[in-house]
Amino acid sequence: MTIDEQITFLKKGTVDLIREDDLRAKLERSAKTGKPLRVKLGLDPTAPDIHLGHTVVIRKLRAFQQLGHTVIFLIGDFTGMIGDPSGKNVTRPPLTREEVNANAETYKKQMFKLLDPEKTELRFNGEWMDKFAAADFVRLCSRVTVKQILERDDFEKRLREQTPISLHELLYPLTQGYDSVALEADVELGGTDQKFNLMVGRDLQREYGQEPQIVMTTPLLEGLDGVNKMSKSLNNYIGIDESPNEMFGKVMSISDDLMWRYYELLTDLAPDEIALMKDEVSNGKNPRDVKVALAKLIIKDFHSQQAADDAEADFNKRFVKKETPDVIDEKVLDAGTYRLAELLVNTGLAASKGEAKRLIEQGGVRINGEKATAASDEVALASGEEAVLQVGKLKFLKVKAA
Repeated sequence: MTIDEQITFLKKGTVDLIREDDLRAKLERSAKTGKPLRVKLGLDPTAPDIHLGHTVVIRKLRAFQQLGHTVIFLIGDFTGMIGDPSGKNVTRPPLTREEVNANAETYKKQMFKLLDPEKTELRFNGEWMDKFAAADFVRLCSRVTVKQILERDDFEKRLREQTPISLHELLYPLTQGYDSVALEADVELGGTDQKFNLMVGRDLQREYGQEPQIVMTTPLLEGLDGVNKMSKSLNNYIGIDESPNEMFGKVMSISDDLMWRYYELLTDLAPDEIALMKDEVSNGKNPRDVKVALAKLIIKDFHSQQAADDAEADFNKRFVKKETPDVIDEKVLDAGTYRLAELLVNTGLAASKGEAKRLIEQGGVRINGEKATAASDEVALASGEEAVLQVGKLKFLKVKAA
């Protein structure tokens, strides 16, 4: 690619680029010297699972990797114990080192579904922050003023509302910023909620005599509801470790408008390719077919093309032809009679009896294809008998009596 083509490729789906002229200069210098840029993305392992919302910025890291640059996936094992205050209106509880390390192991496995492990520099900021003495922190704090830190929107809002801010939260932007110094980053990536922290990294690099990094931010992806940020706590997410069938069904559930947002942020298609598909839909093409293509692109990234084809076939069988899937997970139980709500909880199809009751009352539970009517319904299983439970459109489970 020419430098112009590279910039167009890298800018796709971004919000902030500070500054484009500086990025151009760095790319030109890299091309002349043959020295790749050092591109950093840091994530605190605050939860064990990565969903598609997290992958928006990871895909941007992959874009730099595809252009031959050195990408650094930084796991914040130290900063994870502080807790990033970005977007928080209360002090978040810090994680223990054991919790952080356990989550980090899961992150390492998941991120290499998108990144080439042979070409990725995996680092932990505990490498340098664990060695910081009290005097080192004092010297680091001397590089930034209190006014600079309190200009952050999150902190300003909490001060106005007289919501407490713990002192350790003020240190978070400094520690994240120092990561860029330690790694001598040329570019740092992050979501829009990370812009302040990324800019502190630029300031600290100047303070330590380094050329300031380029800051590139990506938007926060809307969840399946099309309104709120994708979040596991809101149950509007698609996990990258979910089965192909689950992923396919969830993508097919999104609105036609949201589909274009997902194409922009979750695929490698160029903007003109997406614009062409929009024109085709405007001219009468069924948007369902375009959504199917999106689902298969996403599944291919995290599983395989064959898995994507099989998921489409399974979806068509269940929802177009309205048949039960060929392959269903099976759970063996003792022979006996079970109340339906308890059975859903015991088999993991519902998180609680309250949720099970709600699902049943809403008509979302079927037994052998027949809609259940009450939480008190009973399922009797003699030895050797089996029944197929269905919750919603996507979850099937065969229960069999021993």
